[in-house]
Amino acid sequence: MLKGAIVGFGFISGKGHWPAFQKRDDVEIVATADFTDKRVQQAPGRHYATWQELLEKERELDFIDIATPPNVHAGIALAALARGLHVLCEKPLTTSVAEAKRLVDGARAHRRVVFPAHNYKHAPVVKFARQVIDSGRIGTVRAVTLNTFRTTHAKGVPEWNTDWRRDRKFSGGGIAMDHGSHSFYLTFDWLRSLPTHVTAKTLTLDKQWNTEDNLNCVLTFPTGFAHTFLTWTAGVRKVVYTLQGTKGALVIDDDDWELTSEGKVEKGVIESDWMDASHTRWFNSLFDQFKQAMESGDFVNNELREAVACVQIIETCYRSNAEGSRELPLTLDVTKL
Repeated sequence: MLKGAIVGFGFISGKGHWPAFQKRDDVEIVATADFTDKRVQQAPGRHYATWQELLEKERELDFIDIATPPNVHAGIALAALARGLHVLCEKPLTTSVAEAKRLVDGARAHRRVVFPAHNYKHAPVVKFARQVIDSGRIGTVRAVTLNTFRTTHAKGVPEWNTDWRRDRKFSGGGIAMDHGSHSFYLTFDWLRSLPTHVTAKTLTLDKQWNTEDNLNCVLTFPTGFAHTFLTWTAGVRKVVYTLQGTKGALVIDDDDWELTSEGKVEKGVIESDWMDASHTRWFNSLFDQFKQAMESGDFVNNELREAVACVQIIETCYRSNAEGSRELPLTLDVTKL
């Protein structure tokens, strides 16, 4: 039985992680930290107002699950590693490459796993896309488009700062920081390589906020390219992905898929709960990977390296936009971390 603690009991932990933990027979959440009294009273286990107090008083933990705004991810994770705890952390892993590299160094030094919550990989229809690629039915994937439409930013719990994702002080950025990781790590998987260059344009249509609500970027890979469009100002909530291969193509429209191979077209539906923002159904598969990394001692694992790659892309997207959407190289080789 693994003993864990949740730090930050907002929407994603309250509606996503905790309900999934409740259904497992190999995990016990023994403590929760949240500085909002109303939130922590709804949380499992012993209650703490700060993560510092939790780490000081809970002496029999195996891991912590960090579900706070990104601006404090790195500090909490580094302190947990120093306490000898494994770390599961919501995306983005950190808000800067410098912080991300410190977490890699900490995982290696303390021999503890740092694992990002890259949950889109675990959506059933996304797993199907991987099966299609592995089967060879569409050949080698050369081009990928990932369009994510949202009518607004994801709202936080009403007991705290509902709009924290639009406040750079807490979020570190806008939709690129909040949602970019999901698109970027899928491109790594589908193009089976890491990008070398990025060019990006950000826009802020809702001027009351200090963060962008639209991102348009192109990633150049050794094997092809990917175009990612993210928006918080759409008229509909939807994801539309396309994978173009040398022998065919796969189009995913939420749960619907269309596969073209050797001139034949197949269509189907794989229920993946895209409308449920908690993504509880995807969590068990993700946690199983985290548990396997803990058991095998895979401290600096591929998921962690991909999380650093995502942070590098996000950071470089902002630089590209600031420099007139100039194409910029991604200079950090995360495979050598």
